[in-house]
Order: sequence, then structure tokens, then C-alpha cells
Amino acid sequence: MEELKTICLTGGAAAAAALILTVACGFILLPILRHFKLGQPIKEQALTWHKTKEGTPTMGGLSFVLPFLLCAAGYAVYIGLTGEAKTLIPFALTILFAVGNSAIGFIDDYCKLIRKSNDGLSEIQKLVLQLVLCGAYLAMMRATGHLETALHIPFIDYDVELSWLAYPVYLIVMTGFVNATNLTDGLDGLASSVCAVVVLFITVCAVRTGTADVCVLSAVLFGCMIGFLVFNHNPAQMFMGDTGSLFLGGVIMGCAVMMNQLLLFVLAGFVFVIDMLTSLLQTTYFKLSHGKRLFPIAPIHHSFEKWGWSENQIVALFAGVSVLFCVLAYFGL
Repeated sequence: MEELKTICLTGGAAAAAALILTVACGFILLPILRHFKLGQPIKEQALTWHKTKEGTPTMGGLSFVLPFLLCAAGYAVYIGLTGEAKTLIPFALTILFAVGNSAIGFIDDYCKLIRKSNDGLSEIQKLVLQLVLCGAYLAMMRATGHLETALHIPFIDYDVELSWLAYPVYLIVMTGFVNATNLTDGLDGLASSVCAVVVLFITVCAVRTGTADVCVLSAVLFGCMIGFLVFNHNPAQMFMGDTGSLFLGGVIMGCAVMMNQLLLFVLAGFVFVIDMLTSLLQTTYFKLSHGKRLFPIAPIHHSFEKWGWSENQIVALFAGVSVLFCVLAYFGL
């Protein structure tokens, strides 16, 4: 009981610190982004109603990536002083994985700004970098004895031993989910709101299972998302960019590996997944049908705009759906 109380207090303190630091960092970063005119280019012809957003500062993800790292470093120092530094290996590797994804996103954002278009890294370039990063993360987790090759099946509490097949399965699911968080970042406050719900769910799961390191990671990201919404709610003062959206997926998937709950966390992140699936279905059907579409526009949140929904309504709906799937996922823990 005492350990549970300690985990709750640590997570709560971490979330509060992350929120305060993110808001402070946002107020510092926003005028810098405006000064250097690091505005988001909008070129999609199908999204003409988004033209008013052109020039809104991007790379705003830095406003929560940096506070996240500060809070994580503070926790690591605290654990190190207690003489339990060895337990931080998966914690540190997961942070490196998330930061690596953020670095890929930063390069992509930078290329877009330099070219003054939405053409950053090519899809192949980005995918190769993500696969290499994810492969390295899995290899290091396995080498240090922190990667389970038995895939846990939620609801029935059963583990399927995948042996060497675990690596390609994890690689595909993790990389796909990271890209899904990137696709969801298409409306003011959407990705940050949905992510806040998902990481709050992860925090609750970590508290229930007594996984202190995951509790801190998810609680810190929750505080970051609430703080970032101060600047990202509609109408957004700045966007997180790929710098931030890829970071979100990296943290969530890292937590999934640390807790061996890959499928459960993917279920909790249903909104991210459905955005990815609708995009894949749209692209595939468009090619096979020689120009026909399944949806007015993909990913699906843009279709809701076509159907007359406001951005605030879509964010509220998608956040609400995330809450429902997180509740469902909780019963599978």
C-alpha cells in the first residue's frame, strides 16, 4: 500500500511539473518561432478551408519534448540517488527511442520549412529511419533482458510465445502506431487531446500494476499534453509538427514494450489506429479502383470536416471515443 502511494505521488508530481514547464516553455518558444517565421505551409488542395492556418508556427513539439526530458532526468537522478540506477535501463532506452522519433520529425519539419512546402522527407526515407530506430531499440531492450518475446493477449490473460517472430511483429506494430499519431495531428488540439486520454489510461494501468517507471513516463506526457493544449486548442497558436507527433507515438509504444502490453495499448489508441487504417484503405482503394474514393478525404477526421463538423466537435468526439476505448482496454489489463 505504501509503494502504491509513493507511485501515485511521484506520478502526480511529475505530471504537475511537466504541465508547468510546458506552459512556461511554450510562452518562451512561441515568440521565437514567430520571429524566425517558422510557419506551417499548407498546400493540400483538398483542404482549402485550412489555408487560414498557413503560417501558424510549427515545431511546437519542442515546447513539451524539452520539459519531458527535464522531468525524466529529474526522476532518473532521484532513482540514482536511491541506488537503483540499474532499473532505469529500459526507462532510458525508451526515452532515447522517443527522442529518436522526434529527431526524425524535426528533420522532416525542417525540410518542409526550408522548401516552403509540405514536402519534407520522402515516405521511404522516413520509414527507413523509423524502422532502423525501432529495430535498434528492440535489439537493445532484448540485449539488456527487457524485451518479452511472448506477446500478451488482453482479456484472456494469455501469452503467445512468438520467439524470433516477435521482432518483426513489434517492428511493424510500433512503427505503424508512431506514424498513426503523426496522421492524427491534423486538427487544432486533436492529437494532443487524444494522446492526453491515452497516456492517462497508461498511467492508471502503471499504478495498478506497480510499474513506477512507466507511470512517470506517461504521467509526464499527460502533463505535457495539458500544458501544450494552452497553445494548441482551436484556434491553435502553434502546431506540434512531426517533431512532436512522432515523439508521442514513441513514448506510448515504449511504454507498451516496457509493460508487455502492446496489443492493449494499441486498442486504447484506437483513434490513432483508425486514422491510419482509413488512410491506408483510401490509398489502396484509390489505386485499385482507378480514382474512386471510400471516404471524402482521409484520414477520417478530415472527412468529418467535409460532413460539416467543426474542429471543436471533431476533437470532442474523438477524445470521447478514446475515453470509451481506454475504459474497454482497462478491463483487458
